[in-house]
Amino acid sequence: MYSLFKLIDLVIDIYIIIVIIRVVLSWIPHNPHNSYIKLIHQITEPPLVWIRQWMPDLGGLDISPMILILGLMIAERIVFSILL
Repeated sequence: MYSLFKLIDLVIDIYIIIVIIRVVLSWIPHNPHNSYIKLIHQITEPPLVWIRQWMPDLGGLDISPMILILGLMIAERIVFSILL
C-alpha cells in the first residue's frame, strides 16, 4: 500500500514539474518544433484548456497553470486522506 502512495505522489510531482517547465518555456524564446517541447505541450494542454474555459478573462494574464498545480496538490491530499 505504501508503494502505491509513493507512486501516486511521484506521478503528481512529475506532472507539476512539467507544468512549471511549460511556464518557464513561455517566458523564454524556444523552438516550438522541438520534440520535447511538443511533448510538454501535449501533456499539459488538455487540463489547461479545460481550466481556461471556466476562468474569466484577466487581460492577458494566464493563471491556469497555478490553478492546475493547486488543484493537483489538493487532489493529492484528498486522495491520501481517503486512502489512509
